[in-house]
Amino acid sequence: MTKTLYEDLVEGKKRGQKKFAVLIDPDKMRLSNMEDIIKVAIESKVDYFFIGGSLIVNNMLDECLQSIKNQCDIPLVLFPGNSFQLSYRADAILFLSLISGRNPELLIGRHVMTAPYLKVSPLEVMSTGYMLIDGGVPTSVTYMSNTSPIPGNKDGIALCTALAGEMLGLKLVYMDAGSGAKNPVSASMIDQVSSAIQIPLIVGGGISSPEKALENVKAGADVIVVGNAIEKDPQLIKEIARAIHSVNETIAAE
Repeated sequence: MTKTLYEDLVEGKKRGQKKFAVLIDPDKMRLSNMEDIIKVAIESKVDYFFIGGSLIVNNMLDECLQSIKNQCDIPLVLFPGNSFQLSYRADAILFLSLISGRNPELLIGRHVMTAPYLKVSPLEVMSTGYMLIDGGVPTSVTYMSNTSPIPGNKDGIALCTALAGEMLGLKLVYMDAGSGAKNPVSASMIDQVSSAIQIPLIVGGGISSPEKALENVKAGADVIVVGNAIEKDPQLIKEIARAIHSVNETIAAE
């Protein structure tokens, strides 16, 4: 029987294997270098494509998903910026609950509207505790969600928030400093959160070098997400993939 993406994530976490997800915002790629990014991602054995953004509309989303599907079999995971960013062309969806904020619409409200669609869809639904971490610059997500991020130096708040999400039954925790963050999520915060929870931990926002990606996985991140940096330089995918997957090679050799 084929494993689900979530089962693969859980098994990877147990074995200490690290994953790399390339984040594609269809709006930003409209006139840009998506073909280059897909090509380099295939060559670098990227584990997932996360597809999403704050403002994209369905026709652009479907076009982006179909374009990637035509070129490779890397799993496509929706990372929706709102409840309208849904498509059967993806393989799975991060069903995000913004547990770092206090906006009820993003904790449960919009989920009520999309749940009937997801129930009959072929998408694998992965409930995800989404935590915004202050990256030093205002982000689209904080503006659109009307919430404040967790301060970047408050490791204890992040730990307790993630722990609460796990106790509520969420399957993943995603800590995000936001696109183009000046200050990525710290290794200290990643270490504390990872040590407190048993479910897979995703980390993204402001990761622009293989050194930072490696630091994050060594601190306990199970999946690293990079988007903004590779839009500017697709070749960076190779370097980051090499750094992340080097941890897996070390484990395999032991």
